[in-house]
Amino acid sequence: MARPQRGDAWSGMGIGWAITSTLLGGILAWGLIGYLVDWMVGTERVFTVVGFLLGAVGGIYLVYLRYGKERRDDDGA
Repeated sequence: MARPQRGDAWSGMGIGWAITSTLLGGILAWGLIGYLVDWMVGTERVFTVVGFLLGAVGGIYLVYLRYGKERRDDDGA
């Protein structure tokens, strides 16, 4: 992954949009799955809320894996 240059004001925009879309995509996708389960089972928004929460937690976890971990050099330093 290419690191943004320090002098450029727009250098972090791509990473910011990638993080935002990952979080929103997870929330919307799992929320829709929960809504469909609610519709099929006949419950009142129980699985929709669970889906939103699972999507948020999953999105945060994916962002952490992609951008939050410190990368080490191959020599272990």
